[in-house]
This record gives sequence, C-alpha cells and structure tokens, in this order.
Amino acid sequence: MKSKTRAFIITDVQNDFLPGGALAVPKGDEVIPVINHLSRHFSLVVATLDWHPPGHMSFASSHPGKKPGEKVGSQILWPDHCVQHSRGAALADALDDTAISARFLKGSDPAHDSYSAFFDNQHKRSTGLGDYLKEKGVEEVVIAGLATDYCILYSVLDALKLGFEVIVVKDGCRAINLKQDDEKKAYAQMREKGARLMTSQELAKELPDRAPY
Repeated sequence: MKSKTRAFIITDVQNDFLPGGALAVPKGDEVIPVINHLSRHFSLVVATLDWHPPGHMSFASSHPGKKPGEKVGSQILWPDHCVQHSRGAALADALDDTAISARFLKGSDPAHDSYSAFFDNQHKRSTGLGDYLKEKGVEEVVIAGLATDYCILYSVLDALKLGFEVIVVKDGCRAINLKQDDEKKAYAQMREKGARLMTSQELAKELPDRAPY
C-alpha cells in the first residue's frame, strides 16, 4: 500500500514562547527534543513564525489601560512578543533547523492577528503554506509546537478545512492554559473535527525513515 505524502509543520518554536521569553508557554522548551527527533523522519519539514510589527493590535501595550489577558472585542491581548527581527522572534537555539525547507511568517499585518499557520484570524490573508504543501503533493500534515490552545488548534482546524489529513503530536505540544481546561478543550475540538492525536512514539512506528514526499 502506498504511504501518504506527509509534511511536518513546526509551529512557532520561538524564543519568546520559551521559558524566560516575553510570552512564555509553560514547559514550552520540552517540545524541542521531540521535534528534533521527529524532523529526521520527514523529507519535507516547514516552520511557522509569529512575526509581529511593533505596535501590533494584539499587544496590550497598543491599547492604553489594557493588560495582557484582557480583550478588545474578540481579540485577546498579549504582551509584546515575537517582534520582527528581534531575538524573541527567532527560532529557538536548541531547535535543529537543518531539515527545515521553508519558513512561513504569520501575524505580520498590524491590524490582524494570526494564530493559524495558514491564515490570519479573519481569513483575509493566506500565509502561502497551504498552496506550498499542495504544490508538493502533500496529503497529510503532522503538527507540533506552540501553543496547543491557540496556534496549534487553529492551524489544525484550517488544515482540515483545506482537505489535509492531520496528526497532532501531543508530547510535541504545550499549552498556555489561560483557563485551566483550555488544552483539554482544544484537543477535544481537534479530535471532533477529524484530527488524529498521537504521541511521538506512536507516530514513529508509522513513519518510514525520511519518507519521500
């Protein structure tokens, strides 16, 4: 039986999302060894990066009197993070980027936030990732990175809408959990929409070494 053409999407493993960063995801650094190991099993590996201009609309500092965690309309406000060309926006030092074929930037429009690897939150602008994967003949995407309850969740939902099969590597993700059960709800939503949730050990059993795409 012919194996599916797969791509590995490394989502937002950037310094600002790691412990000590401007918007640290608890234990976010723990995803890096898992991702580094899995990357060796894919011929096609891509990375996404939050890439905000100064004064981005998602920053609490852009809204006088507002604090991180509060909302303006439906937009959750965050600390300034992943500002373009800053140290915080760079991929983590410990991440092995040698297998990464392409990088896709999101959140670069100052007026729109972008959790998904594929589109901004209003679906007004594409990152180009979906077209890139389809040009490569990819049928299934494997997703890991940060953070489970935001960028992973919305990337998974958009990937499914675009017609990709999706695997989420649970031990390769970590959540922000502004509310205690946000991670649990995110995984439930992904599963309900058709994503498969797997550990890296379970996934490795399915992957031929450096499977061609």
